[in-house]
Amino acid sequence: MSVLGTFSYANAILFLSPNINTEYNTDMENEKKRKRVSKDQWLSAALDMLETGGVNNARVERIAAKLSISKSGFYWHFKDRRDLLNYLLEYWVHEYTEVVSNNPQFHRGDPKKRLEVISKMIEDHDLSKYDLAIFAWAKHDPVAESFVKKVIKIRHDFIRMQFSDIGFEGDELEMRTLLFVAFHFGESMMFREMSSRKRNRLRKLRLNMLTKL
Repeated sequence: MSVLGTFSYANAILFLSPNINTEYNTDMENEKKRKRVSKDQWLSAALDMLETGGVNNARVERIAAKLSISKSGFYWHFKDRRDLLNYLLEYWVHEYTEVVSNNPQFHRGDPKKRLEVISKMIEDHDLSKYDLAIFAWAKHDPVAESFVKKVIKIRHDFIRMQFSDIGFEGDELEMRTLLFVAFHFGESMMFREMSSRKRNRLRKLRLNMLTKL
């Protein structure tokens, strides 16, 4: 049978069978809905699952349920769960560290002002939100551990550059770098209920202390 003949036969069946046509359209609509869930949406949902229940909670079925879609949509973006976890680590590095460290505006201009903007950006966008969950995962997963080490190095080197540009050297430089990085790792976890007004006030005091030559 020719291709044209095949399509004509299929069209006739759909025309004569309204139920089949409805099911066919419904399947197509569901397929479109699955495609509208992007890879970033899967990864963002996976991070939320990781934060609330650890890496064992970041499973395809649970993430799909959180997104209110069929888990078959997962395979548009990932080969398997390990592939998801690898992409998840890359996503975390880029969206919660490199989004700051790779920003050209933080490589020029007044370094004190840069540190102020960096600090506010970390707080406003809660960029340390998933650190604790991923650090815990890294204790028993060598791949996750390598990404944690990468992130720590990126953050350390980036903040060190800011204080170096102010004029600090040696132990003074290292002390300020470590205090800044460590504080922003723990602040949101330990003081999440702090008001934004108080947070802004203390940030200014903290930066004045750390940047004073």
